[in-house]
Amino acid sequence: MSERAEMKGPVTRRRRTTITGSGPVNQANGSKSHDAEEKPPQSPGAEAKTDDVSRHPSNGKPDREMGVSGQQPPHSPTRKHMSVVEEFNERLSCHVLQESLLSSASGYSNYRGILNWCVVMLVLSNARLFLENIIKYGILVDPIQVVSLFLKDPYSWPAACLIIGSNVFILATLYTERRLAVGTVSQRNGGIFHIINLTSMLIFPAATVLTLTSMTPVGGILSLAAYSILFLKLYSYQDTNRWCRQIRQMKAKRLTRSNSCPSVAQSNGSAVQSHVSYPGNLTHRDMYYFVFAPTLCYQLNFPRSRRIRIRFLLRRLFEMLFFMQLLVGLIQQWMVPTIQNSMKPFQEMDFSRMVERLLKLAVPNHLIWLIFFYWFFHSCLNFVAELLQFGDRQFYKDWWNSETITYFWSNWNIPVYKWCLRHFYKPMLRKGVNKFLARTAVFLMSAFFHEYLVSVPLKMFRPWAFMGMMAQVPLAWFVGRFLNGNYGNAAVLISLIIGQPVAVLMYVHDYYVIHYGSTT
Repeated sequence: MSERAEMKGPVTRRRRTTITGSGPVNQANGSKSHDAEEKPPQSPGAEAKTDDVSRHPSNGKPDREMGVSGQQPPHSPTRKHMSVVEEFNERLSCHVLQESLLSSASGYSNYRGILNWCVVMLVLSNARLFLENIIKYGILVDPIQVVSLFLKDPYSWPAACLIIGSNVFILATLYTERRLAVGTVSQRNGGIFHIINLTSMLIFPAATVLTLTSMTPVGGILSLAAYSILFLKLYSYQDTNRWCRQIRQMKAKRLTRSNSCPSVAQSNGSAVQSHVSYPGNLTHRDMYYFVFAPTLCYQLNFPRSRRIRIRFLLRRLFEMLFFMQLLVGLIQQWMVPTIQNSMKPFQEMDFSRMVERLLKLAVPNHLIWLIFFYWFFHSCLNFVAELLQFGDRQFYKDWWNSETITYFWSNWNIPVYKWCLRHFYKPMLRKGVNKFLARTAVFLMSAFFHEYLVSVPLKMFRPWAFMGMMAQVPLAWFVGRFLNGNYGNAAVLISLIIGQPVAVLMYVHDYYVIHYGSTT
């Protein structure tokens, strides 16, 4: 009896394991299971083998087929009767409680087909407009005319010379920072020199564009854009180095000479990933790496990619060339005739025709703006970033999902947004300025640069761009307060689609009146 009790323990445990894996087999063969109770305990290897066999039965059928777990076999009469009943129930009732897909209560959200449908309709409608334009005006694309937009005289390159001359301001900033780093120039005198240098960067190119008759409007826009970008970069450069000096003064006792003055080879332009500390960053290599890098905010150590991806680089280069040709062709073929036909309604103040021309201009203008956005912010900036192994590639965010004006302006141009936030908005908040006034000041500065880049090259001073940017302040308040969700997104898109053509027509009208005496 005691021997039988000793045998029961392990056999019982093994039996539990067998039931877990293949209970139906043992229950179907009850006599074999009973005999197994009478056998002595098996070795661990044999028990594992039994468990493995029980977990993967080869001769037995699954539970549902053996009818042990309470379910009927698939071919049993009861199951056949149930399937027939279910089939008749399906025939008798075909309605259930449910919402329509387009109802908000349905929870349906897969509208990809509708989006593709809208894209197809948009392509077809614009194809019709483009075909109508070809039939009415013929082929207007002229590469020679494109060259004349940049140069009046093939032997005179004022815009290129003006951009090359910007190296004077770059080197002046670098050498001033070097003197400030070693202490030969006081902080006050260095700050005054920076103010003079940065102010000259805005006045000198504007005066040159206004006085030179050989400067074309397109050449003037490119020159002033280059100087405006350089102005923001050099402001960030001197601001960041000033912060570094303040940190060095606070930690002067803990810094060693080797840590504060690394070798010149450890600059941002080096392909080797190495840490740079102030003032080891004050080198020509570091300065010009920052000048050409696709960012407006300077830092001592930029994130760097490991290698240059040749295929990625070639794709971006192809996109740059293709979209540039497409932009020029659309402007010549579609924009110019529409603008010329819009001058007479503006001269006669025919409001109905003005609205019609405005809406007709809105489609090609917005399409060109979208192509320009992709060409510049994705193709060009990614090309430069890949070439320089610049790691931060977030040049834009999902501005197309903007439900407020503020969200749009903070997501469609990330380099400018980061600069405004780092060097303009947050310093004003630290000085005690409230958020609304600081935000208004940011729009005011943006309005100045918009007007600066349009009025000076066209050699006429009209406040349309300035007023358009400042109108964003009350518009942002109205949309943020009264419109939410899709309504806010629609308001943002309408302001983009309609606002830009209005400014374009106003400037073109005034330019024709001033330079040609009439709008015919």
